[in-house]
Amino acid sequence: MQEKNTKKQVPLRLSGRLYNDLARWAESDFRSVNGQIEYLLTECVKQWKKSGKYVSEEIDAPPDFDIENFDEG
Repeated sequence: MQEKNTKKQVPLRLSGRLYNDLARWAESDFRSVNGQIEYLLTECVKQWKKSGKYVSEEIDAPPDFDIENFDEG
């Protein structure tokens, strides 16, 4: 049986654009790209364990705009 803290290596292919976005995000959070990916995956798994979902149910809901009372100024 492996220890809980044993790290696994996983080959991962990302688009250049996604990698660059993750790199900028990681830098702003003072993490490596690998650390940022691990952090994001950990947070998603925590959310999934908590609610059975990894994103909010409202993620695809249309924004709630009051168009009838919209004033262009």
